[in-house]
Parts: sequence; C-alpha cells; structure tokens
Amino acid sequence: MNKSPDSLPPELRSMLSARPSRRGLLRAGGLIAAAGTLAACGTKGSSSSGGAPACTPPADNSAAEKTLNFSNWPGYLDEAADNAEVHPTMAEFTAKSGIKVSYVADVNDNNEFWGKVSAQLSNCQSISRDLMVLSDSTAVRVVRQGYTQKLDVSKMPNFVKNLHPMLRGAGIDPQNDRMAPWQSGLVGIGVNTNVTKEVHTIDELLTRPDLKGKVVCLTEMPDTMGLMLHSIGKSAAKFTDDDYDNALAKLQKAVQSGHVRKFTGNDYVQDLAKGDIAACMAWSGDVIQLNAQDPKVKFISPDEGAVLYSDEALIPVTSPHAANAMALLDWYYDPAIAARLSAFVNYVCPVAGAQEEMAKFNPELAQNELIFPSPQTQKSLQIFMSLTEAKEKDYQSKFQALTGA
Repeated sequence: MNKSPDSLPPELRSMLSARPSRRGLLRAGGLIAAAGTLAACGTKGSSSSGGAPACTPPADNSAAEKTLNFSNWPGYLDEAADNAEVHPTMAEFTAKSGIKVSYVADVNDNNEFWGKVSAQLSNCQSISRDLMVLSDSTAVRVVRQGYTQKLDVSKMPNFVKNLHPMLRGAGIDPQNDRMAPWQSGLVGIGVNTNVTKEVHTIDELLTRPDLKGKVVCLTEMPDTMGLMLHSIGKSAAKFTDDDYDNALAKLQKAVQSGHVRKFTGNDYVQDLAKGDIAACMAWSGDVIQLNAQDPKVKFISPDEGAVLYSDEALIPVTSPHAANAMALLDWYYDPAIAARLSAFVNYVCPVAGAQEEMAKFNPELAQNELIFPSPQTQKSLQIFMSLTEAKEKDYQSKFQALTGA
C-alpha cells in the first residue's frame, strides 16, 4: 500500500493542493498543424521515416550565447515560497553555468502546444525554443518525424549515470539519446474510501457489484488500454493485435453492462474527491494532491501492475543552443538537484539516487511510493509500447469507437 503524504508539512500540502495537475491537462486526439512563420533557422534535409521533412540543425551558438528558452508544463519546476516566478534550482544552474534561462510554463496541452510550433518546424524554421516537454506518446511522434536533435550523451554524464533503470531501453527511446524524462508518473486506481473499500485489481474495478455505475476510465488510450492489457495477463510494453482486441473487449463488456459510467480526462478529480464516483483509473499526480486534502482518497497500484508514463524533454531540431539545453538537463540529473525538484512536484522521479538525497532533508517524503516506487513495484511497471503511425491510428480508432470520442 502506498505511503500517505498526509504527514507532510502544512506548507507543502498547501502547495500540492494549489498546484494544477500536469497530467490532468492532457487531451485526446491527434497532432494538429498551425500556420505561422518565423525567421528561418536550419535547412531542409531528406524526408524522415514519418514522412515529414527532416532538417539540418543550425550551428550551435551555445559557447557565445549563454541563453536558453525552455517551455514546460505548469507545476513542473520548484518555486520560491514568496515568489512563484523564482525557481531556486534553476537560479543555481544559472549562477554556476552562466546560462540565463527564459522559462515559460506554456505547455497546457500536447495538441495545443504542438499546434503553435508544428508549422514552423515542418518548414525548418525557428520556434524560439531550445527545450520543450511533451508527453511520451506525443514525443515519439515528434522524434519520428525528425523534429528534434539527438542528445550528445558524451556531454551529459549525470544523465548517463543516473537515468533510472526503469526508464532505460524502453521501446519509445531504445538508446536513450532522443529524449530525457523530465518527470514520470503512474497510471493506476484512484479510490475514495469514504464511500467504498479499497480496490486492488482492474478486475475488481470493472466487476465488483458495489462499484457498478460508480467507475470512470481515462480518455487517454495508452493509459486505459495499458491497464486493460495488464488485466488480461499481457504486457503494455509488448502486445499483439489480438491482445489489444481482447483487452478492449473486456473493457467493452464493462461499459455495456453499465459498470463504467463514462470516460474522462481530468474531470474525474473533483468527482472522486466528492465521492460522486467511488473509484476510477487515475494518474498518480492527481491523487497525491487529493490525498493531501483528504487521506481517505488513495492511489493504489493495481496488483496486475501500473503503467509508467513520462513527460519528455526534447531539443527542437531548429535550436541553436543545444549544448546549453543538454547542460541544463544534465544539471537536473544530479540526484541532489532532482531530490529538491521532486520534493516540490511530487511526481515519479526519473533520477536514480534522488531518493537517498531526499532522505537527508525529508525522510518521510522519500518513502512515498508515488515519487519513488519500491523495487517490487518497479518490477510490475510497464511503459506503453511504441506504435507505428498505422498501428496508433488503428488502436485509437477502435478505442474512440468505444469511448464515444
């Protein structure tokens, strides 16, 4: 059972309840293109595997231009207690490296953000950003289409040494040289034990009589179907078309029987808090915030295994400051820095060694499984399999036919 964060200091619980949920801001749907042009930066090359034009990165001006433009999600960087615009760990990076970071939390939705930058990138034009953080399923498509720069891991010793083993060699980035996980999270079960007893398996969630009509599932296909695949004894990280169809059929049965009320994005959060729904598929970051307000609202990693997701830091192909970007990413893969960041954001930390560092200043929080899953929990975690464009279209179409999207 996960350790409750209700013993955290009041000021930290207050920050948790006030911060927006990062994962809860996601929306379903495909990538969209947006019009607009900026000054050209880079040249077109040969077509990538995704059919989009690949670009040749511009000359790296990092040595002469100690600057960096960074787009991220809200609530994903530590803030000073008296000034939300001051980020202590980033200020220390600037003091040490001399690199001034222009940081903007303007990624409120994968598709919305991609709509702002895709047209420029497709034409090899600057998007005025040197780092951007996108969710793993979106990041895979962006990398596939040739819109990012490869990481020079020889310049990232902390990243090479400290990337958590559970994130190494995944199908979405087998060589770990295309994207750097900024934060990770778990997809599992959220339960309001004010209105029902704990739920420990997906089978329970979808069949227990007292839960009928009081359950919701997620509109994010990889998250819901990852849990469904685990529930039929298959792995979200490697499955066949038949496996997917069988898992979908199991979900369809629960929908048709009226057991599942609906599919939602972040809508489930308030309903779960109020007890309007008893249990649901949920994102760990959402539930840890609810738990800070009401310890009886709990996140449970299902016995069949949770799904592990990440939001990935990417260097756009048009960035002229790639070395600066890699230096910043490597800074946050120092376990001591990662521990301080994780103490604020409370998502699953992607940095090995950060738990030991956090234990030095907050031993209770360092034992929270929603931040540092135990070795036993890690064995059951799977990252949803990387899909070809054709497979993704097929699977999304089937899923959306069931959810009514």
